[in-house]
Amino acid sequence: MASSPSSTSPSHLRGLDYSVVQQCMHCGLCLPSCPTYDATKLERHSPRGRIALMRAIADERLEPTKTFADEMYYCLGCLACMTACPAGVDYAELFEKARAEAEASRVLASPGRSLIRTLTLRGLFMDLNRLKLLGRVMQLWQGLGLQSAVRALGLTRLLPRRFRELEAMTPPVKSQWTEDLVAPVTPARGIRRFRVALLAGCAQDLIFSDVNRDTAEVLAHNGCEVVTPPDQHCCGSLHAHNGEWELAQELARRNIDQFPPESFDAIISNAGGCGSHLKHYARLLSDDVRYVERARLWDAKVKDIHEWLGFTGIESPPAAGAPQQVVTYHESCHLCHGQKVSAQPRSLLRVIPGVRLVELPEASWCCGSAGIYNLTQPEMAGQLLQRKVDHIVTTRAQVVATGNPGCLLQLINGCRDRGLELRVAHPVTLLAEAYRR
Repeated sequence: MASSPSSTSPSHLRGLDYSVVQQCMHCGLCLPSCPTYDATKLERHSPRGRIALMRAIADERLEPTKTFADEMYYCLGCLACMTACPAGVDYAELFEKARAEAEASRVLASPGRSLIRTLTLRGLFMDLNRLKLLGRVMQLWQGLGLQSAVRALGLTRLLPRRFRELEAMTPPVKSQWTEDLVAPVTPARGIRRFRVALLAGCAQDLIFSDVNRDTAEVLAHNGCEVVTPPDQHCCGSLHAHNGEWELAQELARRNIDQFPPESFDAIISNAGGCGSHLKHYARLLSDDVRYVERARLWDAKVKDIHEWLGFTGIESPPAAGAPQQVVTYHESCHLCHGQKVSAQPRSLLRVIPGVRLVELPEASWCCGSAGIYNLTQPEMAGQLLQRKVDHIVTTRAQVVATGNPGCLLQLINGCRDRGLELRVAHPVTLLAEAYRR
């Protein structure tokens, strides 16, 4: 049996409630829902196979190895297996603990990897002022036409292939961010029925700040006073999904302090991946006696924007001047499988005058974005994206709607690379535009 540095570090899997580890019945009903198993037909690339590895470590029959760690990072974390599972296995918790185990064991450690994780997880995403500074640099690079010039001159061909691929995925940074577009307090239109907080996000703020503006406008149209303070924090999902459990806990505490859950009727997220993590702060802080009760209240107050509007009801936009649009809807994995919010986005789209909603084949199948999966596992992510775009083409839609920034960016890139003249938009943006008309 391979030795591991984990022998001197706390074991996340061995410290887990064992009933969570042994809940899997190995029935295999999850296999058809798993994108990596579907692509490879290898047991180790299935939820059942991964749980078997986790249980072997929990039983002290196996030490964490590089093979184990690689397998945990090959998993998309799409949580489709949780929807398929008849036994209710909490794969989300197992997945996060397994990646934390991989990081604690240091079996993947290298100087380059450690530097990247320090700069990103411990640097940019622990203090979003640093991320915004990087955003300003990107604004200059793109706004002055330097990026376009480099691409037009073919200078990117001088880069190694992987760097060329990453450069091509670089998103345009908005000229205005959430704090420029959304007031700290947006009053309700008409009678105020609710007071809610709006989470601006990280990449969402830089790349899709207009979605935050649209979300605030839609909430105000539907009787909500919207509190959107500047200088917000990362939700911590990136850290929890990449094995940095302690950093995720620290960010959870910061968010609870900035948005006291007792002060709001709801805490609104418009990003499917973030929202799924935000609803589990109580689990994250279960051993923190100072925060666990507030974390439970926080979990109860966090609502996805579609979920919240499904609860409050949606004011119908005016039909006059509404363009006819064929729209299809791609389900964010963590919105559908993690938060179980599936019908509400479709209901929102059907409220919009002029929209004809066409169902997307395999709507809940992962597009390959999966947080940073498209950066770390480009081959599998690329296969999943092509499969998704193939299905989009069959709908003959003019607009693809999806409720997560990672999915938005992935589908924008995928449709652009195929030469498709399709708009990719958040459902809330389509509703906000209808209100403005």
